[in-house]
Amino acid sequence: MIKTRNKYLLTAALALLVIGGGTLYATSQQSAAPVDSTVRSTSTHSGSVVLSADGRYAYTSNVDVDTVTIVDTEKNKKLAEIEVGKEPRNLALSPNGKYLYVSAMYDNEVDVIDLNKKKVSQKIPVGVEPAGLLSDLDGSHLYVANYRSKSVSVLDVTAGKVAKEIQVHDNPYALALTADGHKLYVTHYLDGLISVVDTKKQAVSKEITLHDSPEPANHDQKVSQGTPEELESITIDPSGKVAWVAHNLYNTDTHIQFESSIFPTISVLDVQTDQELPDQRKELFKAMNIRDSQNKTQIVSNPTGVEFLPNGEKAYVLFAGSEDILVFDTRRGGNAVQLVRRVPGDNPRGMAITPDGSTIYVHNAMSHDLAKLTTGGSDAYAQAQMSPDALKLIAKDSLPEQVRLGKQIFYSANSDKYATDITGQNWMSCASCHALGYQDKNVWITDKGLRRTPSNAGLKDSGLMMWDGTRDDMGDYILTVQGEMGGMSKLDPSQPLPPEVQKMFDALDAYIKYDRQIPVPQSPYRNADGTMTTAAQNGQHVFQTAGCATCHAGSGYTDSNLALGSDGKLTITNTTKLHDVVTANAKDVGTAGDARGNMQNSRTPQQFDTPTLLGIYSRAPYFHDGSAKTLEEVFSHPGTHHDKTQNLSESDFKDLVEFLKELQ
Repeated sequence: MIKTRNKYLLTAALALLVIGGGTLYATSQQSAAPVDSTVRSTSTHSGSVVLSADGRYAYTSNVDVDTVTIVDTEKNKKLAEIEVGKEPRNLALSPNGKYLYVSAMYDNEVDVIDLNKKKVSQKIPVGVEPAGLLSDLDGSHLYVANYRSKSVSVLDVTAGKVAKEIQVHDNPYALALTADGHKLYVTHYLDGLISVVDTKKQAVSKEITLHDSPEPANHDQKVSQGTPEELESITIDPSGKVAWVAHNLYNTDTHIQFESSIFPTISVLDVQTDQELPDQRKELFKAMNIRDSQNKTQIVSNPTGVEFLPNGEKAYVLFAGSEDILVFDTRRGGNAVQLVRRVPGDNPRGMAITPDGSTIYVHNAMSHDLAKLTTGGSDAYAQAQMSPDALKLIAKDSLPEQVRLGKQIFYSANSDKYATDITGQNWMSCASCHALGYQDKNVWITDKGLRRTPSNAGLKDSGLMMWDGTRDDMGDYILTVQGEMGGMSKLDPSQPLPPEVQKMFDALDAYIKYDRQIPVPQSPYRNADGTMTTAAQNGQHVFQTAGCATCHAGSGYTDSNLALGSDGKLTITNTTKLHDVVTANAKDVGTAGDARGNMQNSRTPQQFDTPTLLGIYSRAPYFHDGSAKTLEEVFSHPGTHHDKTQNLSESDFKDLVEFLKELQ
């Protein structure tokens, strides 16, 4: 619901124009004219698709194409596609419907689109890698979650600048604002944590830690259990009493295996008390238990969004991995009552429901189209129906065809979609562990011992793959697909891959190594202009003199890319760049090699590949087994090859750590 009023706004900010790409953008504005302001009286949440107040127009952020699309929903027609900054992640519509705000993640800015002119009118600098954003009730301020800066920016819209930076926990991602505007909820993507911000005090008033789901008494590892992570979204229901949080549970107490490691989950918060309601959690095999004709639970994966009917009687949960929608009846125990299998398109990430509750628009982030679901309304027996076609949102894909295919495969857990199944029974995608393309915070139990999820950032120049350097080709990851993800079980990994399967791995390789797809994270520790601080510059000198560059060499800060054969190509048979840095533990196990490597990639428990240090600040915990929780702890392991810093002065040691934090 919205109310309209007039008020006079007066600012003394000087107008400043910035030339960008041939276009003039105002970064602040001066106004003494009456501004028509609309006051929102409902809760709101961040997302990649938003609707106008009357539902007539839909707006989508076309993530890797760097555009925003406007759709006339009545005519089912694309009206405009507007160029914006790099990696437009989320959108927010001003309450008066005149401006659209875009978080340009890789440009560290919020772009302001004047919807009358259909072009960007302002670019407002914010923190590092902005993600979720939304406006306050009257549109005078924006809240922006800065994923790498560990902060929420409060933007004064009239002044066109940040008025306040609220420090929060790591990796703030999605936002939700209560109907009275008093509380802002901030999810922390890689932790089971939600910060509650008092918007009047502009400070965190409470942190809500989502509880772990316990292992059952019979120790069945294939029952939903684990620690909350990858908090994709938070949505407050129409009553304003509860909020649903979409995330996964990670079960790291057992050997990594597709049926026992990752479980889709919806946690429910009490908005009045800011506490979790554990008995209302929606888990697989429990509240999520739609069965097929053989009475087997149908698996869904990677929940990303929630929408409610206006009366709150049904909730619709989107699953980006398996590409499905589950319908929950909040009156009948809050359980799932229908599975809408397969949203047309690739990687559905966002949803928006029309004001009358009749239709949900689903934004597909990888195929860049808009699908439509008829909700069926609140009747207990009504069924939601998915339209078979999706509306194309972009004029031209920014990615080459092979790279696009690889990205679609990386984020997919749809077992029916490609030449062969990427996972068993829709359980998990590559992105289930490699969060946002990078890594989660987990340490897994594997055949070789405890293993920290490695990051994909900088993989193009980082040499061999895996902690022990036993892979030199993306096709070798068939071993991961078979052993951990439950896919491709009919293939013999010792034999050349069938052409259509090789095409899948070639596409994955092209995606992971393509410029800007999984870029090294920008460091929030640097100066505002992106240069290294004085401390980091001194730390760079310490890094060199302490001998760190012996292994962490070159522009990629690794020597792994020098593990070459006589033909000059990377090879698993060159073990001269593997190192015993005395970090192995009793659980580490060597290998006699594997079928993909023709048994020529044997390793001792002490041989480790050198990881790149680019973006290292974002990859805690450290070492192959996650035994160092911080960069400081990396150097505190006595007897390891990292203890050469023991003789450094306190100031030099701090500068060394600062240098590592600023590497990008």
